[in-house]
Amino acid sequence: MLLVARNGAAGVPAEVAALIEDFARRVALAVSAARRYTRQATISRVLQRGLLPSRVGQIPGVDTYLVYEPSDDGVAGGDFYDVFPAGSGGRWCFMLGDVQGSGPEAAVVTGLARPWLRLLAREGYEVGQVLDRLNGLLLDDAMEAAEAAALIVTGGHGPGLPDGQHARFLSLLYGQVVPSPSGDGGARCTLASAGHPLPLLLRPDGTVTALAEPQVLLGVVDDVAYQSHTFDLEPGDTLLCVTDGVTERRSGPRMFDDEDGLAAVLSGCAGLTAQGVAERIRAAVHAFAPTPPGDDLALLVLQAGRPAG
Repeated sequence: MLLVARNGAAGVPAEVAALIEDFARRVALAVSAARRYTRQATISRVLQRGLLPSRVGQIPGVDTYLVYEPSDDGVAGGDFYDVFPAGSGGRWCFMLGDVQGSGPEAAVVTGLARPWLRLLAREGYEVGQVLDRLNGLLLDDAMEAAEAAALIVTGGHGPGLPDGQHARFLSLLYGQVVPSPSGDGGARCTLASAGHPLPLLLRPDGTVTALAEPQVLLGVVDDVAYQSHTFDLEPGDTLLCVTDGVTERRSGPRMFDDEDGLAAVLSGCAGLTAQGVAERIRAAVHAFAPTPPGDDLALLVLQAGRPAG
């Protein structure tokens, strides 16, 4: 409540009354916007937490460890992940993705992309074909209906809500792993990156190699044929997959991955367990700047050599 008064019998001048009315209107608009934003933030946070797996699968013979830290700005971001068995033949699939934008629309894309990927993998599609089909689904007009539903739930566009088409842009690292039938801890791995930071392979001697080739984001153009890369994950090898919350962590004008900063930290992780590698990378990202990360942070580590259980 705001009370404005003055001494004397004279009334409040018209220009002062107009100023007070304008001020009160602006306060009311700000309060209304804040309420919409809080409601949107709560809904999007609940949406995304319910759409992510509570734990990732454990690939036989491959030690798997995940670090996922959502940003603390109150609005759920677009990072998502999964590791799951994909039907016969001992195939396992993994994914680490990032929907461009945040809020309910991004949560809708996250909620659709992960089950779509599971379904396509279990239908037997190869890695490149899975990305081709997901790209087509993201460009389908049916996505507009899902995004419209998200806006209805949140009462329309609120502060920070991205444009619908932009929220369909998706970076993704997707791959499949087939453990060695001999149970020696090795595995055959095939993966592809669509607009996503490239995965890094750490050998036991500390050598680090970037895998796969950069390719266009999903949901941008429809005439793309995504290519995959196949390699052997030998016993003792470690595969590191991250989102741009790691590579683009800022300290002033510098980013964490400038001059191959991520590879430099990873090369010092030789001999560590999958959990040890993940925790050391996480600690290095946090220590890179004095302020907390402003973006979601997600990294997935796959390390060959754990005896099959």
